[in-house]
Amino acid sequence: MNLNPLHPAAWVLDQLRTDGWQVSDLLAFTRASTLVTAHRDGRQPVVLKAGFGSNHVLAELPAAQRSAAYGFYWYAQMTDAERALAREDFRHEADLTQAAGGTDHVVPLLARGTSERFDWYTMPLCDGGNFRTLMASGKDIDEGLDILADVAEGLSALHQRGIVHRDVYQENILIHGGRGLITDLGAARRLSIPRGPEHRGPEVHWPPEYLTGYYQAGPSADVFSLAVLIYRYLCADIPRLGGHANLALIPAVLRTLVVAALSEQADDRPAMSDLAAALRTVARTVQH
Repeated sequence: MNLNPLHPAAWVLDQLRTDGWQVSDLLAFTRASTLVTAHRDGRQPVVLKAGFGSNHVLAELPAAQRSAAYGFYWYAQMTDAERALAREDFRHEADLTQAAGGTDHVVPLLARGTSERFDWYTMPLCDGGNFRTLMASGKDIDEGLDILADVAEGLSALHQRGIVHRDVYQENILIHGGRGLITDLGAARRLSIPRGPEHRGPEVHWPPEYLTGYYQAGPSADVFSLAVLIYRYLCADIPRLGGHANLALIPAVLRTLVVAALSEQADDRPAMSDLAAALRTVARTVQH
C-alpha cells in the first residue's frame, strides 16, 4: 500500500519495507504502536505490531489536506524520554506475549525483531474480526457465548501462568474459525511484579480498584471486566452501580456469577475458571 507522506505512520511503514516487509494494509495507528498486515520471503501474511506511534492531537489540519492524513489531525511526536519509556513498555508486552505462547485462546507471538527506532512482533492473521464486530452483527447468541467461554478459559490459563491481562474488552478479543482469542497484553503484568501507575480510570470495563491500586490489580480485575462484557452482550446495556436492571436477560445458571463478578470488592468475585465453566454450560444449553 502507498500511504500519503502526511500520515504519521508513513515513516514506520517505510522502515518496515527497508527491513524487507511488504505491507498490504494499515490496520491501526495509536499513540503507542502501528498495526499492519504484512509478509516477506513469500510467506503467508501476518499481523505485525510495531512499537512506534504518535502522541495526542495538536490541531486540525486544513480542510484541503484532510483526505490525505490520518483522521484529519496533526500528531505530536513523543519526546526522546517518552519514546524510551514507550519502547520499554512495548518490549514488556512482547515478552509477556511470548511467555503466554501455547496458551489456548491467546493470540500467539510468531516472531519478533528490532529496527533502529522501534521493535516489532508478529501474530497470526485472524479471519473473524473482533468481538465488537460480532456484537454489532446481531448473530445468534450461542456463537457469542461460546467465544466468551473461550476467552474466560484463556484468561484462566493466563492467570495460572502468573499473568493478569488488565484490559479485557471487545477490541481485545479476536475471532478466528469461530473461536475466541485474547490479544494485546500491553497493559498486562506478572502477578509477582507491580507495574503501572497507582491510579487509572475510569473506563466502563475497568474495575473500581484501578482508581486506587492499578499497579497491583490481580486476576479478579479480569473477572470484573469480562463480566461487564457478558452483561453488555446479553443485556445490550452496561451494568449500573446500585443495581442491574436487565438481569433477567442473563440465563439463570450464569446470572449469580455475573452479579458476583461485578462486585466492587475484588475478594467477593468468583474465580475466572468458575465463570468459564458457567459460560460453557450456558453455550451448550443454548446450542441444544
